[in-house]
Amino acid sequence: MTGLVSDLDLALHLADRADTITAGAFGQVDLVVETKADRTPVSEADRAVEREVRAVLSRERPVDQVVGEEYGDSGQTGNHRRWIVDPIDGTKNFVRRVPVWATLIALEADGMVQLGVVSAPALHRRWWAARGQGAWARSSDASPAPIHVSRVAELGDAHLSGSALSSWDNPRRYVRLAMQCFADRNLGDFWSHMLVAEGACDIGLDPIVSLWDLAALQPIVEEAGGRFTDFGGRARPDGGSAISSNALLHDQALAILNEDF
Repeated sequence: MTGLVSDLDLALHLADRADTITAGAFGQVDLVVETKADRTPVSEADRAVEREVRAVLSRERPVDQVVGEEYGDSGQTGNHRRWIVDPIDGTKNFVRRVPVWATLIALEADGMVQLGVVSAPALHRRWWAARGQGAWARSSDASPAPIHVSRVAELGDAHLSGSALSSWDNPRRYVRLAMQCFADRNLGDFWSHMLVAEGACDIGLDPIVSLWDLAALQPIVEEAGGRFTDFGGRARPDGGSAISSNALLHDQALAILNEDF
């Protein structure tokens, strides 16, 4: 890339580069997969994507910081801008040839995530947002379209999407909320929150997550008209948990999650 490129255009370009790598590696029988110290898998595709993203950013935004799942922090310390990258969110799916995985790219400036891109080539779907510019999505090569959260106002009418019960320290918290909703699905990872952003689900949950799992999701949900907080109700991507909603159901869902047994 050459010339003056907006941050959002750059993030979308990074997603294009990532998609080329991940789509090419997905389903390969000889894909190299290792187990990290936290017992989660990492593939050669994860590392290749993050290396490529870092290489482009080093040319296009050389003074910005970069934090990624596989290679940690780099760049100029004390910079007010940092890119946050999850090369493949859903690696467990990726290595088992389940198509629910995505590359997540976010830019944080002055302590607020300013933009996010979520690209899921195996689902033929991409979502993105920048502050003040709304939230958008497209399927395959279709034209981008604005997305908005639902207007469901009662829990009894709501669709809930969360992660597997095994990821909860106390699964009863999830079950208690799910039992008050119309339907629940364990779609997990980024997809739950993107479905909330586009109005297909009304509440998305993640009980244990890291900054790179969430940073790109927050501006998309919020620009679509929803709310995105940790389980303590703080609107931040580094709180270790996440709940997204159409905003109408947020406080009620949080209250149920945090009730004493």
